Amino acid sequence: MQIRRKKHIRPLILSAVLLFYISGCSTRTAGIDYNRPGSPAYGDAIVIGSIGDATTLIPIVASDSASHDICGLVYSGLIKYDKDLNIVGELAESWEIEEDGKIILFRLRKDVKWHDGVPFTAEDVKFTYEKLIDPDVRTPYSGDFLKIEKLEVLDPHTVKVIYGEPFSPALSSWGMWIMPKHILKGEDLNTTKYGRNPIGTGPYKFIRWKSGERIDLVSNEDYFEGRSLIDRYIYRIIPDNATMFLEIQAEGVDMMGLAPLQYQRQTDNNFFKTHYNKFRYPAFGYTYLGYNLLDEKFKDKRVRQALNLAVDKQSLIDGVLMGLGRVCTGPFVPESWAYNKDVVPAAYNPERARQLLLQAGWIDNDKDGWLDKNGKTFEFTIITNQGNDERRRAAEIIQRSLSEIGIKVKIKILEWSVFITEVINKRKFEAVLLGWGLGRDPDSYDIWHSSKIKEGEFNFILYKNEGVDRLLEEGRRIFDQNQRAEIYHKMQRVLYDEQPYMFLWVADSLPIVHKRFKNILPAPAGIGYNFIKWYVPLKQQKYKR
Repeated sequence: MQIRRKKHIRPLILSAVLLFYISGCSTRTAGIDYNRPGSPAYGDAIVIGSIGDATTLIPIVASDSASHDICGLVYSGLIKYDKDLNIVGELAESWEIEEDGKIILFRLRKDVKWHDGVPFTAEDVKFTYEKLIDPDVRTPYSGDFLKIEKLEVLDPHTVKVIYGEPFSPALSSWGMWIMPKHILKGEDLNTTKYGRNPIGTGPYKFIRWKSGERIDLVSNEDYFEGRSLIDRYIYRIIPDNATMFLEIQAEGVDMMGLAPLQYQRQTDNNFFKTHYNKFRYPAFGYTYLGYNLLDEKFKDKRVRQALNLAVDKQSLIDGVLMGLGRVCTGPFVPESWAYNKDVVPAAYNPERARQLLLQAGWIDNDKDGWLDKNGKTFEFTIITNQGNDERRRAAEIIQRSLSEIGIKVKIKILEWSVFITEVINKRKFEAVLLGWGLGRDPDSYDIWHSSKIKEGEFNFILYKNEGVDRLLEEGRRIFDQNQRAEIYHKMQRVLYDEQPYMFLWVADSLPIVHKRFKNILPAPAGIGYNFIKWYVPLKQQKYKR
């Protein structure tokens, strides 16, 4: 499982879970010929395997990949990304950008209804905005919307958004899922029961949620972009990846994200070649070891640099990912235009790591094999989530590597929702092994800015650097991509030098899908962008509605 930085990312906290986001497509399905063998047909269900349960289906509060997978089907934003990663309209049929980006005028679709039949209007957009900037709402997404000076409803289908200064991620930020005012007005979004019984405008309607077992959705026959061909979406929570793989073998699950060993070896046989299609493409996200920077052990940059030098990242990738990934050198992936290729991974150098630790005052004074300082042994616990074998194995390798330079590491594995609500949100950790799913726009203000440290926000390691704050703020004021790239290149250099995270790897996405599902067309956006166009020919359908 992964933490999702923003909803408008819609691509991908790390995973042996499926790493894709589902959105609508732009044309209605019509004229289906049920009689032609193999032709598109309504019906059937897709069963998705996930190692983690959702935490909430309030879209502006949800921050994990499981919650996002469901919210992406139930809700819609004003815009979305198409298969080639271009911004296109969703709830907005068009928009105009004025005054050098300081004003966006959205013209909304008039054919959209909430799942309970109530018309969608501009008032829902205004309501969602007001909740995003409400300091009492524990949303990690407020950063983009606090830049808005004023939002005006000009008529039921026109919204005028006014920014105090040019804001380069402004348009993409409106991929944020819109919430229904008529249902949520007056509700406390942190505690409302609506978080387990959502109403949206998206291609699927919520049916039921059985905690720890499954979430069921059914296609929305009135969806404004055309009814999805697959009738039902069943999200099965199977916390153990090996158990989920057994379900794939028994054809009880139609789709999951494969572990590297499963992709390379365990599916290389006639059964899988006959019944499933495998896909591989670069994930837009990365895995890291994050430190609680209020912890005295991690406040000295030399210590964090030493930890980085003591772990061989390429060996991690070869051993844990079977080579299906790349070394990470900062908060951007190589496919991003913000990525700085001149930031090279620090070479594995345990001897230099020992020197840095000595400079920071960590010495084995009592000759017991472990470094200590002021009478305290250098020891800490890495916490990660249940069900992700890659993270568990990475934690074990990091544990062994650090023991070789005199640092004692323990490992704790927690169920996903407990991990997020009790550990991450409440900052009750020394170090966490996690991952980020990133947006296509490289703005990462919500992750790295020193103001984003409240409960539920994304700077949970409590990183603070005035220079990085300035770069983040500057990068949001400039529209020229080359100038923005220079800013993010500087930021990547600073972050890799300071090592608030031990940046580990950028893995490949490895989804597997049952062959009865047709019209899966890989593209730069992955495979889920046209999900409402996936179908199962009538004679191959397995589940009845």
